[in-house]
Amino acid sequence: MEKDKGILLESGTNELEIVEFCMGNSKFGINVNKVREIINPTAVIPIPHAHPHVLGIIEIRGEVLPVISVERALGYPKAEQPELNKFVVTEFNKQKFVFHVHKVTQIHRISWSQIERPSEMYQGTDSPVIGIIKMGSEMLLMLDFEKIITDINPASGVTIDKVKSLGKRERTHKKIVIAEDSPMLRRLLKDTLNAAGFWNLQFFENGSECLDYLESIVQKEINFENELQLLITDIEMPLMDGHHLTKRIKEHSKLNKLPVIIFSSLITDDLRHKGKMVGANEQVSKPEIAELVLMIDKYV
Repeated sequence: MEKDKGILLESGTNELEIVEFCMGNSKFGINVNKVREIINPTAVIPIPHAHPHVLGIIEIRGEVLPVISVERALGYPKAEQPELNKFVVTEFNKQKFVFHVHKVTQIHRISWSQIERPSEMYQGTDSPVIGIIKMGSEMLLMLDFEKIITDINPASGVTIDKVKSLGKRERTHKKIVIAEDSPMLRRLLKDTLNAAGFWNLQFFENGSECLDYLESIVQKEINFENELQLLITDIEMPLMDGHHLTKRIKEHSKLNKLPVIIFSSLITDDLRHKGKMVGANEQVSKPEIAELVLMIDKYV
């Protein structure tokens, strides 16, 4: 699958491309930056005692990759037209996974501002849906693929054990602001950063709310450096993504000295240049929480 190498991937324009796929009658989306290729299903080798969501493994150009059933992960019945099924080969969190879906339809270019976060009224905090995209009379659901993987293998996510490996740490009350849309990640980040000695944390569910807060501090005409010391941001968030948030901060006459660490599953060799272009001070791939803590130490 060819990637768009144009300005969309270079400028922090708050835009993205998504691959639309179907499960039953429902439509979902995945960020193109996570997709390496889309292939027809091939024979899968089952693994004894594997998690129920894992169909087995396949080999692609010398790499052995796990195949995960989105059907099972989301509780959908079997496909009515299995001949349309596809394997979506992905890369995030420095790992590659293959997701078995019912059908892949098209690619959309949209703005993060078009993605609404789900209401807690109709979804629980453990839902894998992290965004809703209105496409005319239809809706696409953005899935939290990191959560699907963490549900299968909790040790692959952000864990306190990784912080404990750093040894005993002193507590600090210096303030850190964190923009992260995933309820699961917000909860895990709170627990792990608390364990690392960082207690003064303030979370926002997207870049837009975070920027509003930062600008409100400036409007109070106080020294924001005394109010907070660091921003940690995800990239994929409804309304405003982390690249655009970072760009807005670094272009701001008063906020531009605020250190920004991007903590995202999309920190890869191919995409790291995007964070550099918008002025991020550091970039860390999820789920490397110990590496994130060491980077925080440089600025707090």
